[in-house]
Amino acid sequence: MAISSTLIRETFPVGPLQCNCTIIGDSLTGNAIVVDPGGNPELILARLEALGLKVISIIHTHAHLDHFLASGQMKEKTGATLHLHKDDQFLWDNLELQCQMFGVPYVPVPAPDHWLADDEALACGCGVALHTPGHTPGSMSFWFPQDKLLIAGDTLFRRGIGRTDLWGGDYASIERSIRERLYTLDEDAVVVTGHGPDTRLGDEMRENPFVKA
Repeated sequence: MAISSTLIRETFPVGPLQCNCTIIGDSLTGNAIVVDPGGNPELILARLEALGLKVISIIHTHAHLDHFLASGQMKEKTGATLHLHKDDQFLWDNLELQCQMFGVPYVPVPAPDHWLADDEALACGCGVALHTPGHTPGSMSFWFPQDKLLIAGDTLFRRGIGRTDLWGGDYASIERSIRERLYTLDEDAVVVTGHGPDTRLGDEMRENPFVKA
């Protein structure tokens, strides 16, 4: 867990494919957003309770099953709204097929409540949504400038990038998203990836073998 100024951040793996779920909370208001609840809703709810936070919105970096499998259960338990970029609606709507392909038990999820837009302010008031297509057409990253924190989903990994051979993936788009959107941010930023360990943006700009600044 990292705490700076009023922001609380906790990231932990969830679900069958160990997607990184992140809680972003405001210690002053007690409100929180949850990013990519891909499974284990009871664990996520327990962490929110332990941190003294109430989730008001659930936001998604993209609509591959491992990033939103528990979103419906989270909404049912908390009343929080579901947020996604519209270009990933086709993936969201095909959750059952995705589950069949990966051999994962299907859990129905309701339609998103709100379509995320590029440069949209997040509900916590401390971050902004960035449209970073490539891994999927509607892939989003979430940037918290005051805290130098970037949630990159499956767009950027530690010394890696997201795969582009799945539905709607495009290598030229992900390269452009990383080079023109992510690599223009503060190089001291901590990057929360969709799977695996955090990294630092400047390290990826210099050392990522797929896309260098």
